Amino acid sequence: MSILNHQIDVSFEKQVEWWKAVIDSINDGILVIDQEGSVQLINPEYTRITGVTSDILGKPLREYRPGAQLPDTLEDRKCRVGVYRKTRDREYLVDMAPIIVNDKVIGAVSVCKSLTEVHRLSQELKKQNEKLKQLERKMDSMYEAKYTFDQIIGKEAGLKGVVTVAKKVADSSLPILITGESGTGKELFSQAIHNESSRNGRPFIPVNCAAIPAELLESELFGYGEGAFTGAKKGGKAGLFEMANYGTLFLDEIGDMSYDLQAKLLRVLQEKKIRRVGETIDRDIDVRVIAATHRDLQHLVHKNRFREDLFYRLNVIRLQVPSLRERREDIPRLIDSFLQSAYSTYTIEEQTLKFLYTYEWPGNVRELKNVIDYATCIAEGTEITLHDLPESMIKQGAELFQQQPNRSLQGVMEDTERRLIQETINYFGTGIEDKKKAAKSLGISLATLYNKIKKYNIGS
Repeated sequence: MSILNHQIDVSFEKQVEWWKAVIDSINDGILVIDQEGSVQLINPEYTRITGVTSDILGKPLREYRPGAQLPDTLEDRKCRVGVYRKTRDREYLVDMAPIIVNDKVIGAVSVCKSLTEVHRLSQELKKQNEKLKQLERKMDSMYEAKYTFDQIIGKEAGLKGVVTVAKKVADSSLPILITGESGTGKELFSQAIHNESSRNGRPFIPVNCAAIPAELLESELFGYGEGAFTGAKKGGKAGLFEMANYGTLFLDEIGDMSYDLQAKLLRVLQEKKIRRVGETIDRDIDVRVIAATHRDLQHLVHKNRFREDLFYRLNVIRLQVPSLRERREDIPRLIDSFLQSAYSTYTIEEQTLKFLYTYEWPGNVRELKNVIDYATCIAEGTEITLHDLPESMIKQGAELFQQQPNRSLQGVMEDTERRLIQETINYFGTGIEDKKKAAKSLGISLATLYNKIKKYNIGS
């Protein structure tokens, strides 16, 4: 029996030593009193922070430190957090709590940290918060719509009708389908709609459905859960729908989305919920969807390459952005805008400008911008001439003349000018004020407009 007692004593001593080692290894200062208020334990960190040594062990805490609050915890059983203490040249903060076993208070513990350490942690937390704010600002700038309706060139002329409708529907939450040829400015319209809406302080996230492989697009849009597939990030990843929450998601080239993924997109539009790849839970979202395409979606529906139900879901509001050749009256102002924004010293020869009217512009406004950029690099002086245009454009002009061998370049340009003036007058009207607007739209004076009306015998 004595051997058994000895083994129990040895085991107990080992446990006590183990727990003492645990307490001594803690980076916070620790002091423990019993139910009588006598000090039973302090660790080295407590001595370092407060200057109190092990001489206090076994003595009543208040006898050594009259202002101590820890004994109060024995009586009222209340925890105390962040109590400021100062002894000599030492300052620290103390947390206190009763030690309760079977609903009986058997002691109390004090945990303290020096103000120097608290200050260091506070500064580190401040730095981390600033880094987080910088990251948030960077994320916001990445997903910020830059363009407004005021920046759309042609809103008073060739794009007037589209802009009028777009402004009216901007503040609704209905899906919008923007159609038009490549380079007409579909994303510009989507950004302007976002900035005109009540969501303008929220993210605007564009995604090109044609640029992301079909097998990756689903996880990009909806996100994925942890372990959803090989290489999935720990904790999973939020998708673009979640990142765009309360904002706008712009789905460019929607006609290139896979048929299977179209069904999942339809569910999101109907239910306003998304489900991450590899998860079973739904997440609520509030996202305005604007889709765009240069394809004929109705033709794709007939060929079973685009879901009919999704087409009608997206086609609630439809904006058809006209091609540049359908709004040639905007060409001078577009050119002026390009030159003023980056090449303020450059001008364009009148003959060259007339030639640009005759071009068909398959690449639309994007192509016009590229042509002006090219010409300013090639031009010998500060005036852009026909010789400064891309060779491909000159060849296409030559082909046009070959098809009309009896027509001169001058004749083709005059025909184009006459047609443009007639279309502009038809648009603005025949009154004096109307002609002033027409002249401004064409980039010429009112007197020049009257001379050309007379020259081409244009009815007014």
